[in-house]
Amino acid sequence: MKPADLPCSTHPLVTLRPLERSDAPAWYAYLADPVVVEHTSWDLRGIDDLQANFDDYASAQPASPMRLAVVLRDGGQLVGTIGFNAISPQHRTAEIAYDLAPAVWGQGVATSIVQSMLDWGFQRLGLLRIQATVLESNERSLRVLERCAFEREGYLRSYRQIRGRSGNFWLYARLAGVP
Repeated sequence: MKPADLPCSTHPLVTLRPLERSDAPAWYAYLADPVVVEHTSWDLRGIDDLQANFDDYASAQPASPMRLAVVLRDGGQLVGTIGFNAISPQHRTAEIAYDLAPAVWGQGVATSIVQSMLDWGFQRLGLLRIQATVLESNERSLRVLERCAFEREGYLRSYRQIRGRSGNFWLYARLAGVP
C-alpha cells in the first residue's frame, strides 16, 4: 500500500505508515507489558508470535487483514498499531483493531486514529460496516468506540479464549452514512 493510499492522522502527536517487520521489537516491547494486554485478547509468548502476522499483512488478497504503524511525528517511534481484521470485500465489512503504548494513553490518540480509519474505510475502501469486538473489561476502548459514534449491538458470551480463559466481549458497529 502506497503512503498516498493510507489514512491520514490529524492528531498532532502521531502519524500513520505501513507496519514493517522491523517494527516487531518496538511493537512487542509494549505488548509484553501486562498492563497493555490485560484487557485484550493478545497472548504473546515471545516476539516470534508476532512474525506470522506480518505475512498476513503483506498479502495482496482483498480479504487479508491490514495493519498500520502509529508513530510519533517527532522521531518516528512506534507507539501503536491499527488496522482491519475479518475484511469481507463481498459484504463490504471489516473489524477494526488497535493497540497503543502507555506513553500515549490519555492524549486522544486512540480516538483520533480510530476516526481516521473509519473515514478511510468508508470513503476509500467503500466499506458499509466497521465493527469492533471488545473484551468487556476494556473500558478505555469502549469509551473510544462510543466517542467515535459506534453503537453497541450485542454481548458475546465466551467469545474468545483469553490466555486460557473464556472472555466475554461487547460487539460494536458503525455504519457508513450514519452519523
